[in-house]
Amino acid sequence: MEQSPDGPLRRAYLRSWRAGFRWLYVLDATGILGVVVLVNLVRFGTDWPAPADTVVGMAVATVALQAVFYFGGLYEKQVRLGHRMWFSRVAGLTLVGLAMGLVVVLPTGRYAVPRANLAAVGVGVALVATGTRLLSRRLRARRFGPPRVLLVGSSTETELAAAHLGESDREAVVAGHVRAAGDVLVAVERTESTDVVFVDDASVGDLLPEPVASLDAADRGVYLRVTATTALLGLRDVREIGGMPYVAVRTRALRPHQRRLKRLAEWVVVLLLAPMVLVVGSTLAAYLRVVAGRGVLYRQVRTGRDGEPFTLVKFRTMRADAEADGGARLSTRGDDRVLAGCAWLRRTRLDELPQFWNVVRGQMSLVGPRPERPELIAEFEAAIPGYGRRHEIAPGLTGLAQVRAGYHTDPAYKLGHDLQYLMSWSPILDLQILARTVLVLFRRGS
Repeated sequence: MEQSPDGPLRRAYLRSWRAGFRWLYVLDATGILGVVVLVNLVRFGTDWPAPADTVVGMAVATVALQAVFYFGGLYEKQVRLGHRMWFSRVAGLTLVGLAMGLVVVLPTGRYAVPRANLAAVGVGVALVATGTRLLSRRLRARRFGPPRVLLVGSSTETELAAAHLGESDREAVVAGHVRAAGDVLVAVERTESTDVVFVDDASVGDLLPEPVASLDAADRGVYLRVTATTALLGLRDVREIGGMPYVAVRTRALRPHQRRLKRLAEWVVVLLLAPMVLVVGSTLAAYLRVVAGRGVLYRQVRTGRDGEPFTLVKFRTMRADAEADGGARLSTRGDDRVLAGCAWLRRTRLDELPQFWNVVRGQMSLVGPRPERPELIAEFEAAIPGYGRRHEIAPGLTGLAQVRAGYHTDPAYKLGHDLQYLMSWSPILDLQILARTVLVLFRRGS
């Protein structure tokens, strides 16, 4: 019996889709497993050595490759407009997955894929995964209809862009034209556009935070044409729309898969450091109990991810009446509020060690912009344009600003380092900052 549009099967599918299920997972799993099976059939025929182990190995290899794809961002929702060179990205992640698999299986001597055929498997998986993404694009267009494009810019440029779209993106429909960025939100609603393309050499400052923030929240794609000026910004993820280069404009620097990968890497580091943190933290707590008396820990409200407040924990190194006048005060060099015997803790940042608990709870990261107090942030946001962008991710125990700038560096200069970190983030950068933090601690402690 045919199910109605709102039948139980559709409702179950929508629930699973909202929970993160994508048919692309199934397509990739089937394709990857098919490639690995085909390679084994070509190599051994049907007489597989240790067939049970081989089957388990193939399943593990499929899951491992999909995990690399997941954290590499291949399963994120893609914008609908424009063509992307998928093969190079998929091939690179496939190479990473196979290399990680080799590291794991080398000590055992058991291989799900014959070593001599790894190259064939890599090429096959890259081709299959690229094909599934092209198929997914077609299925999405069939289900939701063609992209409806709103062109923003001068009449000459919008006419040229419309002509190019008709030649190379025939499935796209030009829903309307508008001259000024300020009219975009009204025009999008009027034309029911799914994508907005800025065809002139628009200033990023005219797009962020508005109207891009509202368009992003409404799940509309936003694209900025790459010109000689914008190319100088160091754009990397450029896509082709109507034969011309564009970059997708986002309100967030880090994509969802990057935030998930960052959190996973942090958990690995936290688990490795946990024994040392417990020993050092207990020793410091005992020391502070002797030199500072009761109340070893100090709690203070700070601003976290997306501007949400949380309670930060640190070792108390100042007098209890350090802010008796009720106002928030930044610390200064030679601050007379610091307790005797505690200045070295502040100098070496060891007073921040209890914040590992905030990291475990997800309120902070190991690396990120340092958390500030809400009272101070209100002042900074009023005086420094774009200061709120640093709250895109959870604040960190340490950060790029902390290893490059001094403790008392002006907030505007620190903001530059924080935003550079957001735009350049990678697991390697986090490791570099952590290693440099250790060097800074030893240098300050000596």
